[in-house]
Amino acid sequence: MARGVVSVAGKWLPLGAWIGLCLIWGSTWLAIKVGLRDLPPITFAGIRFAIAAILLFAIIAAQRLPLPRSAADWRLLAWTGFLNITANYALVFWGEQYLASGLAALLNATIPLFGLPLAHRYVAGEQLTPTKVSGVLLGIAGVAIVCSAELGGNGTHAFWASVAIIVASLAGAQGSVLVKAQGGHIEPAMLAGVQMATGCLPLLAGGMLLEGSPMGYHWTLRAVLALVYLAVVGSVVAFLAYYWLIRHTEVTRVLLIPLVTPLIAVLLGVGLLGEALSWGTLLGGSAILIGVGLVVFGRGTKAARSAGASLDPRPSTAAR
Repeated sequence: MARGVVSVAGKWLPLGAWIGLCLIWGSTWLAIKVGLRDLPPITFAGIRFAIAAILLFAIIAAQRLPLPRSAADWRLLAWTGFLNITANYALVFWGEQYLASGLAALLNATIPLFGLPLAHRYVAGEQLTPTKVSGVLLGIAGVAIVCSAELGGNGTHAFWASVAIIVASLAGAQGSVLVKAQGGHIEPAMLAGVQMATGCLPLLAGGMLLEGSPMGYHWTLRAVLALVYLAVVGSVVAFLAYYWLIRHTEVTRVLLIPLVTPLIAVLLGVGLLGEALSWGTLLGGSAILIGVGLVVFGRGTKAARSAGASLDPRPSTAAR
């Protein structure tokens, strides 16, 4: 009887974790949008990752994980923390002020498109193929369609917000590829914890300079709930679930996550926030997701597909 229960749990638990992770990462865009109604973007992002870093270091201490020892590892973590946390999330939080949450998620899905040519340069075994190149070109065309639609329909603020999230995706892709190329020996919790700790400091400092003291912010209940959800569930829980999942399920299932989460974000934005997406946005977003699909699954060998899983930025940034 006990063996049967364990067998059933072993079969369904990975699927439940996969569904839960898609829902978490798909809903973080909604939480960001809700929090931005009351909180300024830079400090909002900084406090989120400060809380997440504290929680992760508590886990690190409980597991007695060793700190990185070499100066090269600390430099890598500091630089990728700046790319994956500071630059990435400053632009994402700022940009989402002027965009629908679903659109922001679709634009952020371009990370694998940028990661592919970077990985080709820095990571052994990540070779360009005609299928992958076609995916990149299709994704770029989708970005152009979305940006044109935003400029024509919603004005310059929406256009520059779209550009900001594309630049954020580029920063996140570079940080992820560098981690894959040089940081594979670092414990995942340590990797994310140090990145969040180093990356949140410029956000907090910049927020103080540009947005004033957090003590003067409009701290509504919804702002606090959005912040706690993003820090605890969207960062720490999602991070731990991701690394559990990649050890207990097929790589192809993990690779589907960056394709599913933007769709969830769009549905939540439309259903809960009443966001409207233009035909240009839907057309461009579809091109982006198809392009990402070609990049992610056009890898040929099983070994290459396994390597490709880490092009998803979330191992190092924990979540959106």
